[in-house]
Amino acid sequence: MKKIDAHLHLVRSLSGFNGKGRLNPLGGGRAVWDNGTFVKLIPDGWGDDDFLAESALKVMDENSVDKAVLLQGSLYGFQNYYTYRSVKRYPDRFIGAFSFDPFVGESITAVRRHVEDLGFRAVKMEISQGGGLGGYHIPVRLDMDSRLGRFFHYVADYPGFVVTVDYGDCSQLSYQPEAIANLARLYPQLDFVVCHLSFPNADHLDRLENVLRQWEPYPNISTEISAIQDIEGERDFPFPRCQKDVALAKRILGPERIFWGTDSPWSSTFNSYHDLATWLEATDIFTESELEDVFYNNAERIYFKPRNVAAAVDTEDPARLD
Repeated sequence: MKKIDAHLHLVRSLSGFNGKGRLNPLGGGRAVWDNGTFVKLIPDGWGDDDFLAESALKVMDENSVDKAVLLQGSLYGFQNYYTYRSVKRYPDRFIGAFSFDPFVGESITAVRRHVEDLGFRAVKMEISQGGGLGGYHIPVRLDMDSRLGRFFHYVADYPGFVVTVDYGDCSQLSYQPEAIANLARLYPQLDFVVCHLSFPNADHLDRLENVLRQWEPYPNISTEISAIQDIEGERDFPFPRCQKDVALAKRILGPERIFWGTDSPWSSTFNSYHDLATWLEATDIFTESELEDVFYNNAERIYFKPRNVAAAVDTEDPARLD
């Protein structure tokens, strides 16, 4: 079965920054935040202080994964230009999203560069208080801040542009599923993707149902199910708590608005990439044809739009790719 890992991170060099301070690489896939928190970010054998495109392709090939969507976040530090170069080098395997800090003075200049000069047609907004912008800026509503409004007005000129959002879990001020519904209504020409199934908890499915019901009327909202094993704290394949979460999402949104991803490399330090890539096939949540949508067709439709791929690949590259 064809597969797209719709949430994968490449790391040219670890340069993370969030509420814990700066990330300091230690080798062996390990790092320490300025506040003293140690973390193992990269599985053994994948890279010491990086996870490069060639390493990612090796992992993908070993697990029969055809393509990947390259996303950004504060955990590793924004890897925008390396993502751009990797998409240029391997256009049949990768599509990418860029990230930016909307609260710096030159934010809209950075957006224009990535969209107009580098050809990105997707953005990853890591606004979570736990690991993203909300940890070192005062959290704001996506649908009510004028600096973000300027961004949304700008990308509205690019129909089919993808806005991928990680807003953290419900304990964080950055948690705002209702803002996604409002933005989808205001910008029907854009596609909105919420990461990690809105951080589910199988002990509180009513909470997840409330979120999904808010999104139900808007076909331009989808969700991916990467890292829900980490969120649920599951290590036992095929992840029974995650099965409850995904079954509920299917019942409300349907299989055409859910797609698979892993959030590797970090998630593959908790569960093997193989288990993350095959767990859905070990359940009866989806039929065979529905699995084809969840594993491949939905991400292909949303991220790999022909005009988006052409924009990413055909842009002039001012730097050498070797």
